[in-house]
Amino acid sequence: MGRRIKKLKKIRIHREGTDDLLYTLFGLIAVAVILWRSFNSPIPFIIFLVIFGTAWLLLLNFYRCPIRYFNNDTDDVVVAPADGKVVVIEEVQENTYFHDRRLMISIFMSPLNVHANWFPVDGLVKFVKHFNGNYHKAWLPKASEENEHADIMIETPDGQEVLVRQIAGAIARRIVTYAKEGEDCYIDEHLGFIKMGSRVDVFLPLGSEPMVYMGQSTTGDLTVIAKMPLIETPDEDQM
Repeated sequence: MGRRIKKLKKIRIHREGTDDLLYTLFGLIAVAVILWRSFNSPIPFIIFLVIFGTAWLLLLNFYRCPIRYFNNDTDDVVVAPADGKVVVIEEVQENTYFHDRRLMISIFMSPLNVHANWFPVDGLVKFVKHFNGNYHKAWLPKASEENEHADIMIETPDGQEVLVRQIAGAIARRIVTYAKEGEDCYIDEHLGFIKMGSRVDVFLPLGSEPMVYMGQSTTGDLTVIAKMPLIETPDEDQM
């Protein structure tokens, strides 16, 4: 899919944070005005402004959503679905869908990271499933199966299946998934959003080659985390 349709959402501040940011800002302004008018000294106003203004800027930083483009060939390439740090690179037995061994690469997002999620591969969304669960710390191994999570199965153009799992963490309490069953999906397109600290797992076919190392920082939609094994499809002339 070298020439792919790009359904891009040009978002500077993520839409998931618009209401939170506006309502919080209005509240801060209202309290600041009250403090300014209620005290002869500006000290309470200044203290409030420094503490809560900083907190609001951190919230603004959390909801930022940079516009990114992966400008290289996407065939058999897996890009990072999120900003964060690689916490797992290992073969695992996946018994929910595949019932075989898969290469699992996990990225942990701290509250300071961008929390928008991107599709890691081009393909077709086969299904989207949401599961309620616990809220263990997102970097723990048991978080992948026991925490609240959303599973998105993608079939690539050459027929390989990739599972993407959005996982809520100890702080995160809301997983948003934009992927829809039966729709085409593309690198550069938003898969969803997870509020606060969280994690994204990607399950790849065995034979996939990891392109990252443990502890490496990733940039969503830009960092290549793996290359999948090349599957040759028969030419129409040979059929």
